[in-house]
Amino acid sequence: MLTRRRFLTAAAQLALSAGCAAKEGNMDESRSPASLVARPPGSHPPRSLPGPGKHLLGLEQVRDSLLYLPPALHSADPAGLLVILHGAGGDAAAGVSLLAPLADKYGLALLAPASRQSTWDAIRHGYGPDVAVINRALDRVFRTIPVHPGQVGIAGFSDGASYALGLGLANGGLFRHIVAFSPGFIPPAPRVGKPAIFVSHGNNDSVLPIDSTSRKIVPALRRDGYDVTYREFDGGHTVTWESAREAVEWLGWEPPGHGETS
Repeated sequence: MLTRRRFLTAAAQLALSAGCAAKEGNMDESRSPASLVARPPGSHPPRSLPGPGKHLLGLEQVRDSLLYLPPALHSADPAGLLVILHGAGGDAAAGVSLLAPLADKYGLALLAPASRQSTWDAIRHGYGPDVAVINRALDRVFRTIPVHPGQVGIAGFSDGASYALGLGLANGGLFRHIVAFSPGFIPPAPRVGKPAIFVSHGNNDSVLPIDSTSRKIVPALRRDGYDVTYREFDGGHTVTWESAREAVEWLGWEPPGHGETS
């Protein structure tokens, strides 16, 4: 764990020092290895939807992605979609478990991909196979359920939170909201748009200590002009129920059938 901590600390310093170069600028999303090209279609014709609960997408031979649908979803009502990324050593089911009860309550659809290796590619080197997996999964979901284009976000825990920040900032044209539970750093990539950001972190986190992570990440993001909601809580390296609930409510997305927000 000490080796991992030293690595993430060094990566955080690199990412923060590269902030100006990676800020929103002249680069197009399509030129970045972190870019995602899948987008919700412009219209949502009525269709037969899968039932509520977990559904394997059948796109990967190993470590397939999961789509989680709430009971409230109906074919005529575009839903909010949150891509949820597991922590190191996790899988798609671990990602879904972070927010499934709240997804039921608030009518959210969850897309939980799984990293190709034990953690997400840009945590250790650069964006690559995991971006392709997420893009394929998004494309399938957009073809399967009606998704509100203004209610697409990305979230994650631990390494998944770091990856959510990096990928979310690189794809601001797609993701309007980013939720990072206990991130370690921001993997650098050219940034597009200005998504809103929610960060929570335990003040007794011994895996990704708060002083070298979120307490540096959040001020840097604010200096770069991002709207960041930040919450610290008494606890360790975890996602508390209170943090998860506040994050979902922070999204401000109306449940399907209750009108549209942007």
